[in-house]
Amino acid sequence: MKQPQKIIPFLIAAAALLILPLLLQGFGSAWVRIADMALLYVLLALGLNIVVGYAGLLDLGYVAFFAIGAYMYGLLASPHLTDTFPAIAAIFPDGLHTPIWIVIPAAAAIAGFFGVLLGAPTLRLRGDYLAIVTLGFGEIIRVFLNNLDHPVNITNGPKGLNQIDALSFFGLNLGKNVSVGGFELTSVQLYYYLFLALVVFSVVICHRLELSRVGRAWMAIREDEIAAKAMGINTRNLKLMAFGMGATFGGVSGAMFASFQGFISPESFSLMESVMIVAMVVLGGIGHLPGVILGAVLLSALPEVLRYVAGPLQAMTDGRLDSAILRQLLIALAMISIMLSRPRGLWPAPDHGKSLQNGK
Repeated sequence: MKQPQKIIPFLIAAAALLILPLLLQGFGSAWVRIADMALLYVLLALGLNIVVGYAGLLDLGYVAFFAIGAYMYGLLASPHLTDTFPAIAAIFPDGLHTPIWIVIPAAAAIAGFFGVLLGAPTLRLRGDYLAIVTLGFGEIIRVFLNNLDHPVNITNGPKGLNQIDALSFFGLNLGKNVSVGGFELTSVQLYYYLFLALVVFSVVICHRLELSRVGRAWMAIREDEIAAKAMGINTRNLKLMAFGMGATFGGVSGAMFASFQGFISPESFSLMESVMIVAMVVLGGIGHLPGVILGAVLLSALPEVLRYVAGPLQAMTDGRLDSAILRQLLIALAMISIMLSRPRGLWPAPDHGKSLQNGK
C-alpha cells in the first residue's frame, strides 16, 4: 500500500505540469513565457546546486557557462557567421541551421570544457577567494563577448546576435504554432514542454548523482575537505568533475535560452544573473533538489508577478518612485524576510544539521 501512496502525488504533479501551459494561455502568452523562463532557471539552479550544494564550492561566475551555451547556439543557428565570413558562406550556402541533436551535446561539451578550465587553477582556493576568482571569470567572459567584434567580428559585440533559429526536430518547428487533436499549441507552449522534459531529465541525473559514490564524495568534501582527503578521496578530480558537471547544465540552458529568445546580447549575462542563481539555490535549500526547484521557480516568477504590485504602488507615490526600483525593493524585502525566518532555506535537506542537533 505504501508504494501506490507514494506514486499518487507524483502523478498529480505530472498532470498539473502538463496542463499548466494550457491554463496559463487563457491569461495570455506572457504568463506561459514566465513559466518557460522559470523552467530555464530551474535547469540553471540544478547545475549550480552540483557545484555549491553538493561539492560546497561557491561559484559566482556561473552565468559565464550560460553565456557560452547561448552564444554557441547563436553562432551556429544565425546568419551572423555566413554574413561575416565568405568562406563559411561558401561551405554552407543555405546558412547554418544546426539540429537539436548537435546543439545540446555541443553546448554541454563546450560549457563542461570551460568549467574544467575554470576549476583547474582554483583547486587550492576556498571560500571567499574561490568566490572572487569565479566572479572574475564570469566578468571576463562577458567582457570578451562584448568586445569580440573587432578586429574580427565573432560575437557582434554589444549589438548581439539576432535572427536566431528556433529549435526544430522530427519536422516540428518550435517557432511555429502546431495543431494537435483539434487544439492549437503556440510556440511558447511547445517550448514549455521541451524545457519541462529537460528539467525532468536533469532532476533524474542530479538525484542519481546525489546517491552515487561521487555524490557522497562531493558531500564529504563539502563538510570537511581535509578529512575527505585523509580518507583517500581524490579531491582534485572530484572538484574538477563538479565544475564540469555543473557547467554542462549551464551550457544547455544557454542554448535553449538563445533559441527561445531569438536574440542574445552580453547584457543578458551580467553579474546580477549569477547572484540571482546563487540566491535561488540558497533560498530554496542548498543541496536539496525539491528546495532548489522551489527557490528557482519563486525567484524567477516573483519579479514578473510583482509588476502588477509595483504599478499601483508607483501610482500611490504620484510617480516619484520608479516601478522597476520598487520591484527590486519588494524582491529584496521578500528574500530578507524568508532568510530571517528560514535560515536553512524554504525546503532544506532533512538530514542536514542532524548531527549538530544531536550533539547539543
